[in-house]
Amino acid sequence: MNRRQLITGAAAMTTLLTTQAQAAADTPRTFLELATFRLHNSDEAQLKRVSDYLETGRFPALTRAGALSGNIAKPFAALSNLIGPDGPAITTITQYASLAAMQQALTALEADEGHQKALQTLSAGPGLPFVTVESSLVQSLAVIPVPVIPTDVTTRPPRIFELRTYQSQSWPARQKKAAMFSSGEIGIFERLGMGPVFIGESVIGPRQPNITYMLSFDSLAEREKHWQTFGSDPEWKKLSAPPELKDAQIVANISNTILRPLPFSPLR
Repeated sequence: MNRRQLITGAAAMTTLLTTQAQAAADTPRTFLELATFRLHNSDEAQLKRVSDYLETGRFPALTRAGALSGNIAKPFAALSNLIGPDGPAITTITQYASLAAMQQALTALEADEGHQKALQTLSAGPGLPFVTVESSLVQSLAVIPVPVIPTDVTTRPPRIFELRTYQSQSWPARQKKAAMFSSGEIGIFERLGMGPVFIGESVIGPRQPNITYMLSFDSLAEREKHWQTFGSDPEWKKLSAPPELKDAQIVANISNTILRPLPFSPLR
């Protein structure tokens, strides 16, 4: 690559970053809390106890808090670990309109009698109800400002969901990867039928800086087929061609987990 090509590539990336920053400023972006209940298989029935608590306690209480305050809180996913490390586990995802809305909803949980009763039930069984809870907070990118929740859940079988986290070498590197998602990568996912649900930059949580996003598929076989198609897609090859956008420059590590919805999960 000659000097002119390098300058052209750098100018294109500057344009991408500027466009992304403007979109972020113009589009309301929500916050998503990802909480994972780490469990173990034992006579404590941790999977059932946590699932029951979420279905009858936390999710209804968060929904009540959101309804009373202009839909500031919306629990939209409860998913069990299908493929990935440290199973069994349950991951929940809750959408908040803002950080203030999150604080308001958490305060409401403390005063919600139904939720407090569900917490007591969760803790009343034999042994421990779970091993630990890990949580992180991401702010949505403007390209998907709010999660995409399908409305056809009653007319088709539940899907599987792939939760992917891209850890970057630095915050500027994360900016470049975010610009790729915003300027074309998410659009390619949509065109190929890979069903993007959300994408966000980490605000609080481990392995920062990173970007986390979720895709949906009808089956594991479909997932494999779609990723193969994505890898050979001409638009993707063009988008990822500049040397400064290679994984070695902007993505230090990739982790992914395959999840399936629990029966009460709005996201299915």
